[in-house]
Amino acid sequence: MPERRTVALVTLGCARNEVDSEELAGRLAADGWELVENAEDADVAVVNTCGFVEAAKKDSVDALLEANDLKDHGKTQAVVAVGCMAERYGKELAEALPEADGVLGFDDYADISNRLQTILNGGSVEAHTPRDRRKLLPLSPVERQEAAAAVALPGHGDAAEAPVDAPADLPEGLAPASGPRAPLRRRLDTSPVASVKLASGCDRRCSFCAIPSFRGSFVSRRPSDVLNETRWLAEQGVKEVMLVSENNTSYGKDLGDIRLLESLLPELAAVDGIERVRVSYLQPAEMRPGLIDVLTSTEKVAPYFDLSFQHSAPDVLRAMRRFGDTDRFLELLETIRSKAPTAGARSNFIVGFPGETEADFAELERFVTHARLDAVGVFGYSDEDGTEAATYEHKLDQDVVDARLAHLSRLAEELTAQRAEERLGETLEVLVESVDDEDGVIGRAAHQAPETDGQVLLTTADGASPDLTPGRMVRAKVVGTEGVDLVAECLFEEAGR
Repeated sequence: MPERRTVALVTLGCARNEVDSEELAGRLAADGWELVENAEDADVAVVNTCGFVEAAKKDSVDALLEANDLKDHGKTQAVVAVGCMAERYGKELAEALPEADGVLGFDDYADISNRLQTILNGGSVEAHTPRDRRKLLPLSPVERQEAAAAVALPGHGDAAEAPVDAPADLPEGLAPASGPRAPLRRRLDTSPVASVKLASGCDRRCSFCAIPSFRGSFVSRRPSDVLNETRWLAEQGVKEVMLVSENNTSYGKDLGDIRLLESLLPELAAVDGIERVRVSYLQPAEMRPGLIDVLTSTEKVAPYFDLSFQHSAPDVLRAMRRFGDTDRFLELLETIRSKAPTAGARSNFIVGFPGETEADFAELERFVTHARLDAVGVFGYSDEDGTEAATYEHKLDQDVVDARLAHLSRLAEELTAQRAEERLGETLEVLVESVDDEDGVIGRAAHQAPETDGQVLLTTADGASPDLTPGRMVRAKVVGTEGVDLVAECLFEEAGR
């Protein structure tokens, strides 16, 4: 009988990392590793790190050190770093953090089982050597699909697993699957919600962002692969899928059809068992009328707009290598709400960007005040290694950045609470996500993405907790608010589908 080997995956960062962890879990399970939930119960703890901003990098280091402590009083024998921070810093991270027994990059994922076994046996695996992954693929998007077969793209599967008779390009619409393709992933929880990777990488060159350098150029997954994975997730009990990538509005441009997302969404919504499809990470400058139409009018597709505004003052946006201004952004939101008045909208903003004047900050305040966003994330600017903005002059004093961050955060908290109050009396479709004695029955409506946008506490007419189970879709009327969170009374005569 083969020796029992156990592994735990600790995931930090965004939903894209969660998908990557489930891919690693699938590869390891296929090779006989037993997946356990807690690192202290595992022979090997694999920490899927985030390397986006300084705070995330600190969290990743803390998680690695915490896992390392388990080697003294737990079962854990080895701690391995994977993910964005490992890919971005590689050997530098290994030298700075000798507590990690291995630092593996994306190129190691296809052979993750052997890498972990070597480390578990006391051997050493050479730390990943970082490289600019934008240079691994052709500059022209339409030339990338064939070349991408030789490049590690987490969440896309191995090139050898792709259908050999796949067309070189896709006609408008969907390419038929060449046959069932086994999912690369294994679910790490039983949530009725799961993310599906639509693409990897990014072609935008925002001056503050290092992601393209370690995630690479934009590469779409084929629609047949996205559909097959969604069907598999539905078989596992998933009711809502969230499409994730660094930039979903670019989907299909390397497959010959920039409108491919508009064709794919109705197909995903029609998958048996799926009750809601959500699209995240939309670029305002790339929003198309046809995409807005599909997002606001397709049954089971959430009218949800996760728009990456970042700022609204023209001079700051130009310095960020982005486009738009306050009035154009407000017009975009007005267009969306003219088609779906209750549509959800959220965004993130950076304050204190180099050269940001008081007038620029006031312009951002004007936008946030009038945008009626359901959720807002605010971040203070900090230099990121290897970015253009790190070389800019006219950096603001940290106390100015901190003051603007605190001010806009308070304003955003007030405004999003007001936006929640506007939903009083609204009837929502709520996906039940958790039920327990302490918190009651918690779910999310169409305007609320997992973890970032608030939630709904479900009640009955007499204020009690309804008798519901996770995965149930129910209709409910909003009767109260708690900040961005909603309290809604179930309409049992209309519950479920």
